[in-house]
Amino acid sequence: MRRLYDWVLRLAGHPRAIPAMGVIAFAESSFFPIPPDVMLVPMVLANRRKAFTIATVCTVCSVLGGLLGYAIGFYFFETIGAWVVKTYGLQTGLEKFRQGFDQYGIWIILIKGLTPIPYKLVTIASGAAHFDLFTFVWASIVTRGIRFFAVSALLWKFGEPIRAFIEKRLTLVTWLFLIALVGGFVAFRYLF
Repeated sequence: MRRLYDWVLRLAGHPRAIPAMGVIAFAESSFFPIPPDVMLVPMVLANRRKAFTIATVCTVCSVLGGLLGYAIGFYFFETIGAWVVKTYGLQTGLEKFRQGFDQYGIWIILIKGLTPIPYKLVTIASGAAHFDLFTFVWASIVTRGIRFFAVSALLWKFGEPIRAFIEKRLTLVTWLFLIALVGGFVAFRYLF
């Protein structure tokens, strides 16, 4: 685990790290399973001066990827959207989620965008429900911005103690991250 962590930190300092994180943030919002936090956290820890640049790129790319997810749900739900949902085994949860858009659409985007629930499912469901695109975009900017800027701001302010904590308890932190990631998928599948 330590070698993987050190490797990710070295990659975080690479000149192309920010564009690579942008690609991951984009892909995660529409089809990719790994959240951009995997790169965001070590990148900010490696270079705290760029914390808010990193958060901005992550937010913008996540919202743009969300538009792709929205388009998948809106135009291609029966093909690509269904495949993404089936790949993650979330068919039942997505149908309940889509039905909730009639009553709670904006709140679903705002709240779920901050949680470990996979954002790609929010974007695809928004498109499949034909949720208002303008509202979807501004809600995505707000929720993704809060998420990425909050993480970046905390790491910018308390970087060294957080880095020391992560490095001292790397196995625990890794397990907690994996539990949160898997928990988001499980919560979506069984609670929604």
